[in-house]
Amino acid sequence: MGSALYNGWMLYVGLLILVLLNVLWLALVLLGLPGNWLMVLTTALFAWWAWDRRPFSGGTLIAIALLAVAGELIEFFGGTVGARRAGASWRASFAGILGALIGGLAGIVVFPVLFVGTIVGACLGVGLAVWLVETSRGEHPELSFRRAVGAGMGEFVGILGKFAVGVVIWLTIAVAALWP
Repeated sequence: MGSALYNGWMLYVGLLILVLLNVLWLALVLLGLPGNWLMVLTTALFAWWAWDRRPFSGGTLIAIALLAVAGELIEFFGGTVGARRAGASWRASFAGILGALIGGLAGIVVFPVLFVGTIVGACLGVGLAVWLVETSRGEHPELSFRRAVGAGMGEFVGILGKFAVGVVIWLTIAVAALWP
């Protein structure tokens, strides 16, 4: 009887640690890191570790994995959609993806403020890439600038969208873990 009580108690301690660890992973999303996938991975590993006690259903694990895919798509296409809506070419829109990656990394160095540097860098990077491609195509600099701003705004919305999906993943895991 005592062993069963201990195992039940330890399961809930483990679940609480998992939920708290997932808060850290969620914060990593704002640094441009794969925090949503880390939540999915640690939750799946915990479910495997405690398989005989079934802390998470297969449906929950599939749902959070699909949410993580959705979050990636939202972030990936944020800048591209923003650029296209502002009238940028496909070439400029796809260059914006590379610009967001480079800008996010450079932003950590240029703006060494937690979360701010990565987000500002990614938004400026996508905008600069779109502006460069559009002006090299012979577009008027002012029109290219408007398209670059559209791409930067789209990237910002994409980052926030991925974070919002991460919040839903975290809530799904927390409710599944701690709901009686």
